[in-house]
Amino acid sequence: MIVKSLLSPPSASVLANLQHYIEELQCLKKETAMVFIEKELENRNIEPCNENLKEIIELLNLTSNQELLNETIAVEKERLNAGEHKVKGNMEEINQVVNLVRNLRDYVVKTEYFAVESDVSFPPYFRCPLSLELMLDPVIVASGQTYERQSIQKWLDHGLNVCPKTRQRLTHTNLIPNYTVKAMISTWSDENNTNCLSNSEHNTGNVFEEQKGDNSFGSHVEIEKWELQSPYIHSRSESFSSSISSSDCLLAVSKDVSRMSDKHQNVKVSSVDPGGMENGGNNNSNTTNSYLGVDSHLVSNSGFSELTTSSHVNKLIKDLRSQSIEAQTSAAEELRLLTKHNTENRIIVGQCGAITHLLSLLYSDAKVTQEHAVTALLNLSINEDNKALIMEAGAIEPLIHVLKAGNDGAKENSAATLFSLSVMENGKAKIGRSGAVKALVELLASGTIRGKKDAATALYNLSIFHDNKARIVQAGAVQFLVRLTDPADGMVDKAVALLSNLSTISEGRLEIAREGGIPSLVEIVESGSQRGKENAASILLQLCLHSSRFCTLVLQEGAVPPLVALSQSGTPRAKEKAQQLLSHFRNQREGAKTKGKS
Repeated sequence: MIVKSLLSPPSASVLANLQHYIEELQCLKKETAMVFIEKELENRNIEPCNENLKEIIELLNLTSNQELLNETIAVEKERLNAGEHKVKGNMEEINQVVNLVRNLRDYVVKTEYFAVESDVSFPPYFRCPLSLELMLDPVIVASGQTYERQSIQKWLDHGLNVCPKTRQRLTHTNLIPNYTVKAMISTWSDENNTNCLSNSEHNTGNVFEEQKGDNSFGSHVEIEKWELQSPYIHSRSESFSSSISSSDCLLAVSKDVSRMSDKHQNVKVSSVDPGGMENGGNNNSNTTNSYLGVDSHLVSNSGFSELTTSSHVNKLIKDLRSQSIEAQTSAAEELRLLTKHNTENRIIVGQCGAITHLLSLLYSDAKVTQEHAVTALLNLSINEDNKALIMEAGAIEPLIHVLKAGNDGAKENSAATLFSLSVMENGKAKIGRSGAVKALVELLASGTIRGKKDAATALYNLSIFHDNKARIVQAGAVQFLVRLTDPADGMVDKAVALLSNLSTISEGRLEIAREGGIPSLVEIVESGSQRGKENAASILLQLCLHSSRFCTLVLQEGAVPPLVALSQSGTPRAKEKAQQLLSHFRNQREGAKTKGKS
């Protein structure tokens, strides 16, 4: 009929008929889509049918990730409305549709359905779980998950107060920048010669370039190229403290890290190591050899980077159980070295049951034995299955013991291990309830510089879980963090990042003001790093919004000029915070004038 209409002379009736035919065809197409939707809703298999999902996407003309995001938000709002009205039948149907949309999203990610043809395909863990697109401004929500700021803000703006991925109710709507993921994306972009980040985004995103004295919560994951590019990343033991903070993202990244770290792991060997690299050895990163140092020679000649066997690991476990301290120390050291580089070795050692015996050595009176044992556990925790085994074996209490009684190296790696375990589901809550916070704060107060940095990193990750913020404040962390805003300590950005999280609760704000933190924060806004300025402005905004007294103190410190400068030349988030503060000051002044006239 359409063909006949096209062959006929043009007239109003023909065009009207043609339009009618097209409308009928569109309805038919939608009806066909319903067939596949119903098939998928009735599908009782564990796995959805990919053919059905593909047909639904094509027939509903879902042509972009953005359209799929809109569908996701729409069905979530339907579920929210049904829940408020307590309509049981509707809720069951809506839940089915929500699951269908989730399956559609998983299919799109798995098949890269909307991907633009390109020589480079970015890693899946760089995708926002909500928009399914590359994250340019990753932020962490209250559940600990990381999303692209624009997409999660859109979600929140629609009144949705649950985490899209975990379904947890969000206890607050603060969005915390995830600098490490941003830096990783920036580094990956450089390595693959892609233009996925604009120049401005790239410059603010690469924390390794913007920080010239401190890599605040920058990743210590053992990727040789990152460490060699960055002269200010401290040499250290097998710790990989990081601020990814989104557990799923870190879990995905750590698998690649495990694979890549087989090439090299920057090691701070203890005083008894054959290489003699006490306290990190040469920390000059201008050449590869200065980073690999003596320990590179040690590994290449010792064979510890080679694949081990279960029988050999079982022999070492037998030595761990020995009454001889010398045998225990030797076995713990070898397990540490075996798991330092090799992904498969971590799996074998974990499966052989070495974890419980290593944990028992954390109570050893021999400090060297204790350090080897905790460092081996840190290496093992890179593997996700081992993380679960370590937690199930009751690792938290022994690790707290090491934080209190170990030597400097053991304390550092105990803090790093707690960080590693905290990325697990419920890890932050369990560690927070255990008493580890107090021990970490003590390390923050009196540890070595490396120890303080590891403690701050672990506390930062724990502070993402809302209940832990009060625990950290009550343990006295704020006074030490305020002291660490002194540039001489080289920890300004780490301290301010953690203070930014703590400033979201009233106890945190009160302590920041009580400990005299306001002058330092204003100074950081004026002369700190880009990231430091951003977090300092965020803290000042929290203080001023919640207390006119704090607002007066901030103004007395001369905050207006540096805030005006930041509002014009900072990162996008820093500009936003500075503008909000300046606007708040104006409103306060106008309010005072109005009150005076009345």
